[in-house]
Amino acid sequence: MNVITNKSSRRFLALLALGVFAFAEFMVLGLVRRTFIFYSINNRSMVVEDRMLKRSWDREFDIGRYVEEVLLGPVSPDSEPLFPRETRLRSLLYRNGVVYADLSESAALPSLEFAVAERGDVFRNYRTLNEGIRRNFSYVKDVRLFTAGNAVFYDEFQRIFSVERDK
Repeated sequence: MNVITNKSSRRFLALLALGVFAFAEFMVLGLVRRTFIFYSINNRSMVVEDRMLKRSWDREFDIGRYVEEVLLGPVSPDSEPLFPRETRLRSLLYRNGVVYADLSESAALPSLEFAVAERGDVFRNYRTLNEGIRRNFSYVKDVRLFTAGNAVFYDEFQRIFSVERDK
């Protein structure tokens, strides 16, 4: 009986240690699920992707990482990227609940491969990015997007998102 108890105790302690280690690793890694919306190449329907990203203690850094992931494009080969591959995040600031994101000049042009196929709606792409930031970061009150330092669709987004806030 003593041998069984010792074996059982050792197994229990080993499982407990493994569980504690797994929980500690989960807490240290700090992964968080983020959702991304892209559009299908075939029928332009929305495609939702979930990705696990590392969470930091800096909100601005987390939002910047999210925007850079959007710029990398979809994982699915049947989805089109929102912005041309050469688009880069020039700067990002998060101040008093407002995100200011400046993208490179290429963001204002639809991707050549999709423009030929009459895809790549620039307004839709910026709106999708704006909505994605708001959806994934509940503490963000407003998103202001820029291309090469110039505000893009400011009035349109103010109208759209102020109506949604009023509901």
